[in-house]
Amino acid sequence: MTTHAGAAGPVHMQHVQCLPTDAPLAVAWQQAADAIRARLAPWPDEATSPQWRLHAETPVSAGQGDVVWLPLVPEHGLGTLASVSLDAWRASGAVVLCSHALAQGHVEDTLYTPDGVYRVAGLDDPAFFPAFAAFLDCGFAPHDALVLGRAWRTDGSHARVQDVDTLGAWPTVLETFPAVLGQVPSPGRFPACPARLGLYPVLPNADWCERMADLQVGTVQLRIKDPEHPGLRSEIERTVAAGRRVTHNSAWFINDHWREAAQADAYGVHLGQEDMAALSADEVATLHASGMRLGISTHGYFEILAAHHFRPSYLAVGAVFPTTTKVIATAPQGLAKLARYVKLIAPHYPLVAIGGIDAANLPQVLETGVGCTAVVRAVTEADDVAGAVRSMQKEFARRA
Repeated sequence: MTTHAGAAGPVHMQHVQCLPTDAPLAVAWQQAADAIRARLAPWPDEATSPQWRLHAETPVSAGQGDVVWLPLVPEHGLGTLASVSLDAWRASGAVVLCSHALAQGHVEDTLYTPDGVYRVAGLDDPAFFPAFAAFLDCGFAPHDALVLGRAWRTDGSHARVQDVDTLGAWPTVLETFPAVLGQVPSPGRFPACPARLGLYPVLPNADWCERMADLQVGTVQLRIKDPEHPGLRSEIERTVAAGRRVTHNSAWFINDHWREAAQADAYGVHLGQEDMAALSADEVATLHASGMRLGISTHGYFEILAAHHFRPSYLAVGAVFPTTTKVIATAPQGLAKLARYVKLIAPHYPLVAIGGIDAANLPQVLETGVGCTAVVRAVTEADDVAGAVRSMQKEFARRA
């Protein structure tokens, strides 16, 4: 679908149906969702996107592809009968959304999927559920569609006027998005790093990092996944020392091993979404007190909001393209999503695009406006490492 706001003719959802089709509420949802879907384009419509059935009446049974919304959950939670139904629906593969009204027009949502439970709190809007349906139709996973739907505002305040010609009414205003619940407290914003981190090689050992120091590469990450690596401490110390040889905008990060990085007085650390979620409140406070910069990996809108809770130094999003260097549960993001992430995140944090990026597709990636791209094989498998680095750096320089 490539129709955008103001275009002639309706746009109908291809992957979402509101049931029963003759129920007035389902008809109203479908019409409102179609109207919102039309305003979201241009958007690449994937024939392989899941098919969803949204129920305006409580179904007797529900399974894979069914979405059941319970919008008036009382403060004390579901009753016994409803809880039994929820468990049965979820065990059969259904998605169940429970919403609880809070004071002053706010609402708390708990989304139950076969894969997990997601909790957010935000401002209620009469168009929420049709917006949620529209984002499901765009191919987003339910937890990402949830936060996009909650960001939607009937008054249009979720989108920037200057983006309408390219993004339609896509939500790009971070302040309208809900907050992710259930995380440990944030100790405050982490120290800032350069707004545009540029070329960002992610490398397997200190030897490679030292080669980047010789080339005066400003942003580098040492990624050693094995916590039992016999030379881990030495590798980190050598990398930190190499980073100090870079004389301009040196921002070198250590992946995962934040305690060892702090002991080596590293500039910053990079943590995955799961690694960040595993930290206790005391550990997050200790990490913050170290003074190191913090980058966090994300793979979609919900995870972006989860990372935003901690006010990191930068956010990484990916994988943009298919990649063989890391097993990622989510499908490749693609350039259309990346362009929208840039509009949402860049006003608040440096954004790093990662996953399958190389010299050939780098110009396309940079056209989205992203100010940093992490690369792996584009450096480690290059026939001429110095030449590859300089060539990619020139692409960034052209847009500086």
